[in-house]
Amino acid sequence: MRHRLRVEIEGAVQGVGFRPFVYRLATDEALGGWVLNDARGILLEVEGDEEAVRRFRKRLLEEPPPRARVVAVRERDLAPAGEAAFEIRFSREGGVKTVLVLPDVATCGICLAEVRDPGNRRHRYPFANCTNCGPRFTILRSLPYDRPNTTMAGFALCPDCKKEYGDPRDRRFHAQPNACDACGPHLELWSPSGDVLATADEALLAGCDALSEGRIVAVKGLGGYHLMCDARRAAAVAALRERKARYEKPLALMVRDVVMARALCDVSEEAALLLESPERPIVLLSARPGSGVAENVAPGNPNLGLMLPATPLHHLMLDRLGFPVVATSGNLSDEPICTNEAEALSRLGGMADFFLVHDRPVERHVDDSVARIMDGVPRLLRRARGWAPLPVRLGSGVPSILAVGAHLKNAVALAVGRQAFLSQHIGDLETPEALAAFERVIADLTRLYEARPAAVAHDLHPDYLSTRWALGSGLPTVAVQHHHAHLAACLAENGARGPALGVTWDGTGYGTDGTVWGGEFLLGDAGGFVRVAHLRPFRLPGGEAAIREPRRSAAGLLWEMTGERAPGDFLERHGEVSFGTAGAFTATEKRVLASMIASDLNSPLTSSCGRLFDAVASLLGVAQRCSFEGQAAMQLEWLADETEQGSWNFSFEETGPLTFSEVHPGAERAVDASVSPSKMLLDWSPLIEALLAESSAGVPISRLSARFHNSLAAVIAEVARRVGCPRVALSGGCFQNRLLTERAAAGLRREGFEVLLHREVPPNDGGICLGQVAVAAARLAAGRGILV
Repeated sequence: MRHRLRVEIEGAVQGVGFRPFVYRLATDEALGGWVLNDARGILLEVEGDEEAVRRFRKRLLEEPPPRARVVAVRERDLAPAGEAAFEIRFSREGGVKTVLVLPDVATCGICLAEVRDPGNRRHRYPFANCTNCGPRFTILRSLPYDRPNTTMAGFALCPDCKKEYGDPRDRRFHAQPNACDACGPHLELWSPSGDVLATADEALLAGCDALSEGRIVAVKGLGGYHLMCDARRAAAVAALRERKARYEKPLALMVRDVVMARALCDVSEEAALLLESPERPIVLLSARPGSGVAENVAPGNPNLGLMLPATPLHHLMLDRLGFPVVATSGNLSDEPICTNEAEALSRLGGMADFFLVHDRPVERHVDDSVARIMDGVPRLLRRARGWAPLPVRLGSGVPSILAVGAHLKNAVALAVGRQAFLSQHIGDLETPEALAAFERVIADLTRLYEARPAAVAHDLHPDYLSTRWALGSGLPTVAVQHHHAHLAACLAENGARGPALGVTWDGTGYGTDGTVWGGEFLLGDAGGFVRVAHLRPFRLPGGEAAIREPRRSAAGLLWEMTGERAPGDFLERHGEVSFGTAGAFTATEKRVLASMIASDLNSPLTSSCGRLFDAVASLLGVAQRCSFEGQAAMQLEWLADETEQGSWNFSFEETGPLTFSEVHPGAERAVDASVSPSKMLLDWSPLIEALLAESSAGVPISRLSARFHNSLAAVIAEVARRVGCPRVALSGGCFQNRLLTERAAAGLRREGFEVLLHREVPPNDGGICLGQVAVAAARLAAGRGILV
């Protein structure tokens, strides 16, 4: 008995060999019909013996290609049409575009073996790929994902590649970047003035020789340029830092394989799997002493950020070199990475001694992703190559919403149907170049999905460039409080509905009361929240200047703690409780600072946990000035003795009963009726007094740092007990800190709480855009909160 079945498949199903997979299944089962790509994914019809169709359906769902990600399947029985043969048809245009664009995928083992095989026609070809690997997102110009819609459109296939491309049983069938030395992209080595010094394999070898001699080489990769140098040569690293204006922030390293990684760092099995994964992120690992890596690669840092090669080009380079290389973004600090040759010569001409370039255009910039093993699993700190622009699936369909993220670590998101597509990491919106990249990414994402947003969600801060862009977009806008977005992002990523206690700790976020928040406990969900507790506020003399000067946070904290309320040399008068901080200022600076705080001149109030970290680092003499955001907190984490179990207390001040209203729906449902919680102010002064007393008594900083972390973890558990909500979400930049995250999560689980953590969306401001989508969708559904 004949049967015909129509199947629509949504997800990451284009560019992964799904159509030839369907072809092989259908022909194995002697079925007729067809398969094609469309705007939503894969569409197919099969016809034949009823039992054969049943087997086909079972295998279709159980044996998909390794890189496929199926998110929805719809089936419909049809009347038989009499088709006996099966064919792969041309892609169909039109319809709402919801197909998932695959991220770039690292070179697979089969392709790498071919590149290393002297008898293979792709021997030493730097751009080999197949349907299981190679560029995707960085070459795509429009959907569906077909060669004419990519930057490979200008490379005509040679007869051999064309045969592979057209054979459904070949692993290169419709591999859109398919190419070889006869028909594909080629390498050249350029001077800083653009003169061609060598071509093809000679260019690669000459570039490697330059690195071996201690020179700096700009290398064009999948999503833009890396600046590379020998990681063993302190002089080369120092020159790169000076030219790039990146003076202390750690630099990433590229290593040949896991064997080389293990010579440099402690690599667990989980970390090895992450290093070798198709996503190929930079992985933060504990460095081994005496590894030979120059100290100035990661000054004062016990960790190194390692990644394995993601392309045949990089594999060939590391095979040749045999030593680790610095591989940092090809840009000046705070600018987006360069993607084309003209831009590279203009912006990197003063940084690189040579340029190893190729002629395959990069459609969009994509940085390397950064990950860390925390709480036993990989967690992203920067979401880019390997993950972007894969979406987070929402609980229900929403109108098209564009979310423009925050100011630092910016990324944007676009909601289409039940998918929230997250862009690649854009970075800090500090320069005209960064703002231009932000605008390009928005235009790119909305163009790919042919979406006209019903609303633009943005941060509550009025001066963020992303906020200003949203307000000038001409579209309806939704203002989303920063920490509410953190909570909503954590819930959305975990697919959690209903309220949670959100511990949202970071450096800076504009609060609903006009102060700087950052040490928040928010009870609620995407629909709304109640601020049930927060850290005791203190002043930040100089405002944003305090981000790079922990001594300013310490001065404001001491002013608040000691009850000083008159201008003067208060740091000297309270020298017994200020240690390193008092000595960090000149006499004139002390007087100016005290006057600023006393008169509330550019000294905003903050409840920020990030700034509390900074203040403690200053008080202990760990850091007074920083060259990058979060440096002081990182140094405290590095110093902590993880065997230390001691902690200090916060004091709790109840500031009134919790009140619920229609603007905070959901929060009331989260409260355990048996605990009757009140709003709480968490006073850190007992902790600071104990820390300073023990420091005066000679307790090592390693133990003091650990006790500080333990105290923060303990206060999280105590607030959770007092509130009584069974689910706790940890989000915000402070939860990039492994020690804090793991101790807080462990303490909460011991008390019986369900703990939600980020995994594939960063806990820092790189995940804000997802929370903005979720909050805006909830407000649109409720018919409120939209500005026209």
